[in-house]
Parts: sequence; structure tokens; C-alpha cells
Amino acid sequence: MKTSAIRKHEPSWHHLDANGKVLGRLATEIVTLLRGKDKVEFSNHLDCGDHVVVTNAAGIVLTGRKLETKAYHHYSGYPGGMKTKLAKQLMVESPSEIIVRAVKGMLPKNKLQTEWLKRLHVYADENHPHQANTANLPVK
Repeated sequence: MKTSAIRKHEPSWHHLDANGKVLGRLATEIVTLLRGKDKVEFSNHLDCGDHVVVTNAAGIVLTGRKLETKAYHHYSGYPGGMKTKLAKQLMVESPSEIIVRAVKGMLPKNKLQTEWLKRLHVYADENHPHQANTANLPVK
């Protein structure tokens, strides 16, 4: 019996609406689409995922008291260079950053991570420049 090798494919597009959805549950759905785990021809070491366009990132929901207590850290590498922002501040400044950070944390830490993140397109409102690619798709 012969095993067939999977070749590079043409990625398709998915459109997700984040309005009213819980952050973690939406992020797992995005990661599944980015990696291609929903496909029959999925292979762990190959990039078989699709493009994901997420709109209305400003309408994402954080459960419990995470909006007031969840902190996002950034370290510059210098002494005293630790910067911290609460989720409430980040929602005001750039709500798409919260979704990108959640998805990045759920992706495997390997060489394919940057390729998967390049295909993630997150926008704070309904307007996005990928209308031609997502025009005939149902919004999930």
C-alpha cells in the first residue's frame, strides 16, 4: 500500500463576526481554521490552513472580571522595561490586538506560527479590505 503525500494547496477564506462572542471560544475556532484541522487532508507538519477575516473585534466579550483584572505584558529587554496594560485599556486602544494575542497563544510555537498569523486579518468594525474574497461567504 502506498501513502500519498499532501501538496501545497490554495487557501480559502473564512469570515467570522466577533460581536457578542467569548474571546477564548472564538480564538479556538480561529486556530482550527488557520491550521486546517477541520480538513480531511490535515497534516501536523504542513501548512494546510485558510485565511480568516474577523470583524467587529470591539464587540468581543470577556467573561467574569477579566476586563478589569486581565493584564497584558510587554518587556522591552531593558531594566525597568516591563509595560503592562489591562484588558479594559487594550479594548479602547486596539480591540483587534486582544484577539491576535489570544490566537497567538493557542498556536504551536514552531516555524509555521508566523505563516498562520499572516493569514489572520482582524478588524475592529465591519469594514475590511477583503470584500472580494469574502463576498459570497456566510458570516459565522
